[in-house]
Amino acid sequence: MNVLKEALEDYLHFLRIEKQVSDNTLVAYRTDLSAYIQQLEHLNITSFQNVSKEDISHHLRSQKLEGKSARTIARKVAALRSFHQFLLRERVTDHDPSYQIEHPQFDSVLPKFLTIDEVDQLTGAISKEKPQGMRDYALIELLYATGMRISECTQLDQEDVQLSMGFVRVTGKGHKERIIPLNQTSIRLITRYLESARGRLFKPGGDEKALFINQAGKRLTRQGIAKLLKQHAQRAGLTKEITPHLLRHTFATHLIENGADLRAVQEMLGHSDISTTQIYTHIGKKRLKEVYNEFHPRA
Repeated sequence: MNVLKEALEDYLHFLRIEKQVSDNTLVAYRTDLSAYIQQLEHLNITSFQNVSKEDISHHLRSQKLEGKSARTIARKVAALRSFHQFLLRERVTDHDPSYQIEHPQFDSVLPKFLTIDEVDQLTGAISKEKPQGMRDYALIELLYATGMRISECTQLDQEDVQLSMGFVRVTGKGHKERIIPLNQTSIRLITRYLESARGRLFKPGGDEKALFINQAGKRLTRQGIAKLLKQHAQRAGLTKEITPHLLRHTFATHLIENGADLRAVQEMLGHSDISTTQIYTHIGKKRLKEVYNEFHPRA
């Protein structure tokens, strides 16, 4: 392993152990920075001490020529900056050539989302008397009711859902926990799923703790949830591509459109920076639970 790749492995170890980033974030950093190192090797650069601002700009231009979007390149710039700051702190190099690299400009486009009628159309296509249908109905309503990430949903254990108190405990990026209120629809459907469906899906050797399980009794995966969403969307006749993240956007958009406080939505979404939430729009401030109960269409 050469010096450049050794430094990358040290940085990824730092992200995993010190920063405790998610597996998905780690994969994204590895992918972006491996491509960067490959470009440096193509330029016959064998030490980060010899990297210049022009070398980084050359790499980003090549990414643009490959058809990468402005958002993707902005993510790569953020990864490069973080990596070079790490190299500077660890004294691998005595300068940071990424310091003056500018983020590409791009329009802030409101993410796609479902209307309330489309949400009803999606859930209306589910066969709700079968165990899988009870599970899917509860799952989809939970995603819409909370805006949680799909990775957060797959990690949920039964004990994380406090139905009597009306909230769910979610573990987000960096292992940070947050509390999200539940509406009465979600509480009712999760209760029905736990009482009437989960036991029929569970098999010996299955996951005792997991909230949502498949027909083998194992914890539902990202791929499994994406597949069931696609199947129900097809049955419902929806032309939009229905993904778990689309339900997250729908949750945030519906709250904001009905006048919810931006910082309350930021807290429920688990965004560390409010600028990420601002893509939905700016609004006045209200308390978290009051906002949820007053403005969410299912509340």
